[in-house]
Amino acid sequence: MEKICLDMKTEQSIFEENNGWSTRNEAGLGESAQLVFLFGQTKLLKDINPFEQVRNTYPNAEIVGCSTSGEICGVDVLNENIVCTAINFEKTTIKVFSERIESMEQSFHIGKNLAGKFNKDKLVHVMIFSEGLNINGSDLVRGLNSSFNNSIPITGGLAADQAFFKETVVVHNQVGQSNLVVAIGFYGDYLRTGYGSMGGWDSFGLDRLVTKSKSNVLYELDGQPALDLYKKYLGEFAAKLPSSALLFPLNLKITNSETPLVRTVLSVNEADGSMVFAGDIPEGEYVRLMKANFDKLIDGASGAAEMSLFNDINTEPDLAILISCVGRKLVLKQRVEEELDVVKDVIGSKTIMTGFYSYGEICPIQSNDNCCELHNQTMTITVFKEI
Repeated sequence: MEKICLDMKTEQSIFEENNGWSTRNEAGLGESAQLVFLFGQTKLLKDINPFEQVRNTYPNAEIVGCSTSGEICGVDVLNENIVCTAINFEKTTIKVFSERIESMEQSFHIGKNLAGKFNKDKLVHVMIFSEGLNINGSDLVRGLNSSFNNSIPITGGLAADQAFFKETVVVHNQVGQSNLVVAIGFYGDYLRTGYGSMGGWDSFGLDRLVTKSKSNVLYELDGQPALDLYKKYLGEFAAKLPSSALLFPLNLKITNSETPLVRTVLSVNEADGSMVFAGDIPEGEYVRLMKANFDKLIDGASGAAEMSLFNDINTEPDLAILISCVGRKLVLKQRVEEELDVVKDVIGSKTIMTGFYSYGEICPIQSNDNCCELHNQTMTITVFKEI
């Protein structure tokens, strides 16, 4: 018997501080919406007025999201706005839980506690939006993986704050809050999800041995203060640290893994020459500096879209959530929307696209793998389709 497609219903609107809300596409969801994504500027997400308007429009929905370094709506990249995407599922159930984090040292336990709140029966996917600064993303995903036993695909990202690195917020049924991690679980037999993550940066210089580090704090490379060595490579860009570090991430080679990870600097300590990264930099591993290659960044976005496509159904997704790193946005500049254009070309013209520019992306390395990793400087895509 042929399956009848039960399309998700999705509508989008945009909030501008001076002009209020405007509709991008309308589906008349209102009380029928079960899930609303809000991606926007930190200040606007902390404002009760736009939030209350969303709550009044979608009174029965779980409202989740985070602050950004740029909001994605279709193939447009916006700044200092809120993008609202409301969804009605036909045969999918969602559950949403959140945890507060007080210090980076709690990151593993936050991930484990969040995952432990979910009933695993018919759970098909989990999406995470996390505090972007006061977090060790590597420990967070390790905690999630440990509780799920690497059996549930997890995607998502770390909240951002343009390139200011001052304050990030996460939304869970209230205005944006700092130090919050939210997890959305998707349940049912009729939902298909796909995901992919790729970068597109060139490595340069020598491999450097990590001779002293603790978790996500890097102290020494080849026995030298890490920050001193890093500044030598950056040259004139060193004066603009830490934001300029987004242009020069580290390629981290992991023993017994063919696929390296990319790590981005969150902050630097001039006093002791250390650098804090979004994820772990283990002692005994090797790193190499990276720099942007425009064409490869665009190819990486296209490759992530290809990875995310479904293997079991030959149809366009209903919804795509794109999480791209702020470093890519700074490199691509006025051409940043080109990476959204190539994604749209791959996944299809009917797919609704939303998302944000982040301080870190969460996704398995391979599309057939359920063990998630923290990435930096990638385009990470999650697609959804009800069948």
